[in-house]
Amino acid sequence: MFRLVENRSEKGKDQRMAIVETLQELMKQDDRIVALEADLGAASGFSKLHKTNPERFIQCGIAEANMTGIAAGLSLLGFKPWIHSFAPFVSRRNFDQLYVSGAYAHNTINIYGSDPGFAVAHNGGTHTTWEDVALMRTIPGSVVVDPCDAQQFAWVVKELTQLDGIHYVRSNRKAVRKVYSEDSTFILGKGNVLKRGNDVLIVCAGELVSEGLDALEMLERKGYSVGLIDMFTIKPLDKELLLKEAAGKKLMISLENHSIIGGLGSAIEEVIAENSINIRFCKMGVAERFGQVGTAAFLQKEYHLTAQDLVEKVVAQLG
Repeated sequence: MFRLVENRSEKGKDQRMAIVETLQELMKQDDRIVALEADLGAASGFSKLHKTNPERFIQCGIAEANMTGIAAGLSLLGFKPWIHSFAPFVSRRNFDQLYVSGAYAHNTINIYGSDPGFAVAHNGGTHTTWEDVALMRTIPGSVVVDPCDAQQFAWVVKELTQLDGIHYVRSNRKAVRKVYSEDSTFILGKGNVLKRGNDVLIVCAGELVSEGLDALEMLERKGYSVGLIDMFTIKPLDKELLLKEAAGKKLMISLENHSIIGGLGSAIEEVIAENSINIRFCKMGVAERFGQVGTAAFLQKEYHLTAQDLVEKVVAQLG
């Protein structure tokens, strides 16, 4: 059961603290949980796990593929590993290890890919990933999650730690705006309907849920009736909810901090095609672009991923 916060302008704790504090809590309850880091302990906050649980923290250095292999070996021994690196390095750089040593070998590896998309900010193009969801969706049996705030992130970590398999969680390291109350809980694989409307259905995930809510309010002031889904679990996708909420709408539109190829929008397109839905659908994401250096706010505007961009897209489509 979830509830929206009253003040959506307020930021929560750092996202990295949401996972670190949750893992610290879980480690007290389960001595099989281990954390692995690729020389980014200060950036991720995982160095705090080293202080509180030194015997269950492994510093692997700048060697993400090796880290994944170690995690696979730990899984074989019955441990529950969580690994971290910046999103492109823990997905794109060591994809083969995740696929073969992880999924193919039926091992369990929980992955925190930090600072996806524009969240990378000043680290620039080499550290930017617009393709991590596309990659991770292709791994058989994988779970791909994009939590929107610290409350949802902490819940996701607790939930995934109980499950076997390859689990990929992408999230900013820094604080983002609150969406959900502190007592909110969720269902993995089920989208959250934050508002129902008659004209437009917005589907988004991650910190862009806040942008979607902003756009919803702006569009309603213009006279549109707008619905919004937080599709925090991108795989497995909540197809049943999509079909239900898309029925009768004039427009469905996805918004994601990711490429328009292979991400949330593509997953929705697959549902549309498989079920022969007659609906106008638009994808908002990044098209044929690499990353670049800039503040997160600048990059979000540069790649047209703001609430205002969403409003303009809807108005252009529906008039």
